[in-house]
Amino acid sequence: MATQPERLRMTYEEFLEWAGEDTRAEWVAGEVIVFMPPKNLHQTMVGFLYVLLSAFIRLNKLGKLQVAPFEVKVKPDGNSREPDLIFLANEHLDRLTSERVAGPPDLIIEVVSDDSVHRDRVDKFDEFEAGGVPEYWVVDYRESRRRADFYQLDRRGQYQRAAIGEDGIYRSAVLPGFWLKADWLLADELDWLTALGQILGPDKLAEAVRQAAEGRK
Repeated sequence: MATQPERLRMTYEEFLEWAGEDTRAEWVAGEVIVFMPPKNLHQTMVGFLYVLLSAFIRLNKLGKLQVAPFEVKVKPDGNSREPDLIFLANEHLDRLTSERVAGPPDLIIEVVSDDSVHRDRVDKFDEFEAGGVPEYWVVDYRESRRRADFYQLDRRGQYQRAAIGEDGIYRSAVLPGFWLKADWLLADELDWLTALGQILGPDKLAEAVRQAAEGRK
């Protein structure tokens, strides 16, 4: 049985004073949900997705990728969330401040934990749909439960589960040119270098490696 996160009652203003930079918590309708530390499989998947997306976004100058913990308020009077990964396109970078994303990101990704299944698949699904987040991924990398679901807003502002092509490829609607094989997210070994090479091609992969090396200098 999953350990339930600790819950506290306070106002949003009290929450901002209480929470430190490394605090993993969300403020939801006057209640603070403090999360258990993530497990290895969760962090492995977050790291895999971060490597793929950050390299693609930087090379193509598409915007900004943030990784948790970082606050997102889809609506000014709404809940305070900390998604695992957040993407903002260039035209929406004005929503990014030093403290939070104020407004809907273009893409939110949640990697499911034992205690977050309902929160990610129901609560946040409804919240991000109503808040106008164009694309939402829910990736479950837990043993014997592995699946990946990709949702995109339709013209009515409702999430529809995006189809995977016959070739097993999912193509993002908010990251022009980005694709991935859904099976990559189900594999026991997450080979980010091979995956990135397939997405980028050899020339751009070499450029990504060069940029990463320069960034470490």
